[in-house]
Amino acid sequence: MTLDDLCHRYLDALNTGDLEGVRALFTSDAEIVSPLYGVRPAHDFYAALFADTSRSETTLLNVFDRSAGGRSVALHFRYVWTLASGKVVEFECVDVFELAEDRQRFARMTIIYDTAPLRADFEASRKHV
Repeated sequence: MTLDDLCHRYLDALNTGDLEGVRALFTSDAEIVSPLYGVRPAHDFYAALFADTSRSETTLLNVFDRSAGGRSVALHFRYVWTLASGKVVEFECVDVFELAEDRQRFARMTIIYDTAPLRADFEASRKHV
């Protein structure tokens, strides 16, 4: 699998809500650093994210690839996130991935975006679930 394939599979899994598909893209000990969920194992993070989501739509804007000189890649995308409550929030974010040694999976991901415009809707949505 190429790095491009890996990145597109990731976004496809987000868009379709494919929990097992997205988990398969990460190593068993991978962790996620998220501004809303904190630091969690990838397995747990995606279970929580998908429980809080009724629909996701991503539009890829940029790919920043340092895999040739290192083991990292960043995806910059627009995210239209429909929360479990039905509230739609839209924002741009960057997901920075560290690749596993085999370069076929992700070992860590750090999510970067401004949560201020959506935090109140997110927290209200979680109270209703």
